[in-house]
Amino acid sequence: MKRVLLAAAVVWFAALASGAQNAAPPSGPAAEVQAYYNRMKGNVIKAAEKMPDADYQFRPTPDIRTYARIVNHITEAQQHTCSALNGTAFDPKTVPSDTADKATIVAGLKASFEVCDRAYGALTDANIAEMVTVGQGKRSRIGMAWGNASHDNEQYAELSTYLRLKGLVPPTAEK
Repeated sequence: MKRVLLAAAVVWFAALASGAQNAAPPSGPAAEVQAYYNRMKGNVIKAAEKMPDADYQFRPTPDIRTYARIVNHITEAQQHTCSALNGTAFDPKTVPSDTADKATIVAGLKASFEVCDRAYGALTDANIAEMVTVGQGKRSRIGMAWGNASHDNEQYAELSTYLRLKGLVPPTAEK
């Protein structure tokens, strides 16, 4: 619960910092996780769009993932999580090849956000504690949603580092 309140405070302060008038914190746990997800969604999509197509195969060292692989990893993780939240099966064909062009990879990422938009949009304070079958186990809706949004945040940090290594400013650092 402390994480939920902390995330709500972060979202609320970000709204204040962006000049939102009469900004109030989201109401309830479902609204809080939805607000955090939506903030991360914008950051991730902007980062994916910002890297030039020619640099999608960039990797800082030979043993580290390419930029394309990180974006596709986000796509894959979201498709897994949000399909489960939506009660549908994950289709591996929704994740582009790591060698696909930027347009194809970004389209796959955006499609995964559409799947997640439905999942997050269906979250309510009444159903967030509901358990969802995932593989052989069960997880709560709120646990899966927070886990997905937190994962997006972690991967955005990696995308930001790659952008900086290419001399580009990450979306959250632009002003």
